[in-house]
Amino acid sequence: MWLTSSSIGRKFVMALTGICLVLFVTFHVLMNSVALLWPAAYNSICEFLGANWYALVASIGLAVLFIIHIIYAVWLTVQNRAARGSDRYAVTSRPPQVEWSSKNMLVLGFVVVAFLIVHLIQFWAKMQLTEILSEGNPAAFTEIDGAAAAPAFGTLFLQEAFSCIWTPIIYIVGFIALWFHMTHGFWSMLHSVGWDNNHWLPRLKCIANWWTSIVVLLFVAQAVLFTVQANNKFFLNDPALQDQYAEYWGEQAEETLTEFNTTFANAVKDAKDQATFATAQQNFINQYGQQFIDRINVIDKARETMCPDAVSEPLNQAKGLKEQLEMYMQQNSNN
Repeated sequence: MWLTSSSIGRKFVMALTGICLVLFVTFHVLMNSVALLWPAAYNSICEFLGANWYALVASIGLAVLFIIHIIYAVWLTVQNRAARGSDRYAVTSRPPQVEWSSKNMLVLGFVVVAFLIVHLIQFWAKMQLTEILSEGNPAAFTEIDGAAAAPAFGTLFLQEAFSCIWTPIIYIVGFIALWFHMTHGFWSMLHSVGWDNNHWLPRLKCIANWWTSIVVLLFVAQAVLFTVQANNKFFLNDPALQDQYAEYWGEQAEETLTEFNTTFANAVKDAKDQATFATAQQNFINQYGQQFIDRINVIDKARETMCPDAVSEPLNQAKGLKEQLEMYMQQNSNN
């Protein structure tokens, strides 16, 4: 197949995957802008792009694009070095301003990949991957300040990541490498698909440079602003975000209360008198009491950390149930 057997075909694959990745990077910077302008809406987008089938398909497709792009980059580099020594791309001329990036495209690419791995560990692994593996169990969520962080709340992971002084430094280094990689990548991509005439190539190259520069500058500005917000604990103190967190944990509390009431009703349904009811109740609490206490402790800790000022009746009821169970179990242990 000419896409793999010929140099032109391999360059075309590089160009095609590069275009897709550039579009993704552009989408990503726009999504980050939502986190700055409307953090609650950013969480809604994160929830929409969670572990749904369409988001999983998109994630797999994006991973395949990255892998193909990397494989073909290495392949072309090895081929070009074998044919032309230290040259990285088989072109007849290079503009002086992209000479350095042209010679170091593979190195720049690996720097971008290393930055991407850090980014995936800080966000994707704690959001979409955790949502898949936890199966909705809050006890399996990543903890932030000792409290479970729901995978849908991207603002909490912004808080965790950018509270660390190394995060903006690593990100800015990654963005600089991305700028060099994308600016030359645009030029090489346009050359590969045949748009290399003297009339259009300078114009397209100018557009590509402006596009890349705007995207990267936005990324850098976002990293700086996220760092300021995280150190001011904005993502934990913002009233709109606290309401959002409280709504989620209120739903978790309602589910726990409903499950408790249903399980308890089934446990005592055959009791015929007060004595058998008391025995069934004691057996139920001995068997399930600590399990429900642990679940409510996770919810209660999240409330204290993420939405201490929010008013939520289900959260109050869940806390009351936990206190009753603890008191009953303490009485039983004393007896």
